[in-house]
Amino acid sequence: MATPLFTGCGTAIVTPFKGGEVDYPALDKLVEMQLENGIDAIIACGTTGEPATMTWEEHLSVVRRVVDVAHHRVPVIAGTGSNCTREAVEAAHAAKEFGADAQLVVTPYYNKTSQEGLIAHYNALADAATLPVIVYNVPSRTGLNISPAALQAICKHPNVIAVKEAATDVAQILDKVRLVGDDAVFYSGSDELNIPLMSCGFVGCISVLSNVMPAETSRMMHAALQNDFATAIAEQLRLLPLIRALFCETSPIPCKAALAAMGLIENELRLPLVPMQPANEQKMLGIMRELGLIA
Repeated sequence: MATPLFTGCGTAIVTPFKGGEVDYPALDKLVEMQLENGIDAIIACGTTGEPATMTWEEHLSVVRRVVDVAHHRVPVIAGTGSNCTREAVEAAHAAKEFGADAQLVVTPYYNKTSQEGLIAHYNALADAATLPVIVYNVPSRTGLNISPAALQAICKHPNVIAVKEAATDVAQILDKVRLVGDDAVFYSGSDELNIPLMSCGFVGCISVLSNVMPAETSRMMHAALQNDFATAIAEQLRLLPLIRALFCETSPIPCKAALAAMGLIENELRLPLVPMQPANEQKMLGIMRELGLIA
């Protein structure tokens, strides 16, 4: 089996904004909170970090800041994905210079290439050999699903080390695990399926939930790694209402509202994202009170 960059829980950390700019002091505190609560990796400028609303200069500045604050205590994975292959390669070069440990590369969006195009895209990135590649499949965001056969071909490249799978077709996911075999490891990209997918051979998750409940999410994932699935699934079910609330609107809208309610960040997004609908927010806050996250 490929050696995992990390096992357990990696947090796809939000990017806090204040007054229209990146709130770096709040970002520093979020990173420290994650580390203090046992998180195994941090993903900077993944989908949850709102890179689609940032300039590349801001995007790379956030990656550099997270790398600096983490200071080798856990791996830092930089979101470098783009629908322009050349742009993704350039982002990976910059992230490497800053000290990131790997790159999370979402499938090209909007131009919606073919499966052959996907293979060529990832091979080009992996050929650049700047940073190890984690393939990110999230068809609900990109409108493009990596087929099992295409993923098998992509993961043959020695610089492709892992897959973040955020599709929900578990039967197809099993085909992917079977075909990829020992060429790459798998991380869950869907918090509601974290423990079911761990039972299918996954080695961890890249989580939105852990922004809000890092210690609990980490303990849940490590219970599964230790084959204590009774504990892991009980925690998955206990946290499921909050998971559903965190995804009842486009992420990271609810996650930012939750972190703001905890006093950790400003509840600020960038257009076209807008704050959470009041009814949904009140429901989520009620769930957070039941879990003891807020008074």
